[in-house]
Amino acid sequence: MNKIFTSITSDFEFTGNVKKDSYDLLIKHGRFVIAEHTLRVVAKARSLAAKYGIDEEAAELAALLHDIGGVYPNSERLQIAELLGLKVLKEEKELPLILHQKISKVMAKDIFGITDKTVLDAIGCHTTLRPQATQMDMLIFISDKLEWDKKGIPPYSAEVEEALSISLEAAAFKFIKYQLKDREKLAVVHPWLKEAFEDLKSKINE
Repeated sequence: MNKIFTSITSDFEFTGNVKKDSYDLLIKHGRFVIAEHTLRVVAKARSLAAKYGIDEEAAELAALLHDIGGVYPNSERLQIAELLGLKVLKEEKELPLILHQKISKVMAKDIFGITDKTVLDAIGCHTTLRPQATQMDMLIFISDKLEWDKKGIPPYSAEVEEALSISLEAAAFKFIKYQLKDREKLAVVHPWLKEAFEDLKSKINE
């Protein structure tokens, strides 16, 4: 395990059960909201995986670990990302919150031993998506947005759920379109998000 992660794992006893260990690690570091959000995302991801014929176990793994980087507070994420040698974009320096997706991907591989590239890639872009997104990428992205970590029902929920009756592409596009509609309210617009939007737009002929 990368020594960078020693500070968050040194006194933690891993059981080998990813569901238990990921939840308990978040709880140990006081990330109660993220832990509960994660369980809801897992349920949604499994449901969507069944609907679209995607590997449910892989979807659950990606959902379980998508926010594991949240053990690090926003104030530490830029430093951790740099120590891990990750490429940090200008927008991520401005809003380090976004870096948790990249950190989570490394943690999933290094701490939890995940080797499935499809799972790791979905974790690594679950906040912003990316161009040429896979079905798993979009599944985790949408699950995360529909089962958000705030109270109440997301204002875009009905639109995105309706789009899911068409395809994952349509649903992902609908969410990003909603988000970019009030672009001035966004702290930053991540380049992956913009590229994903244009890519999806061309694919669904919007």
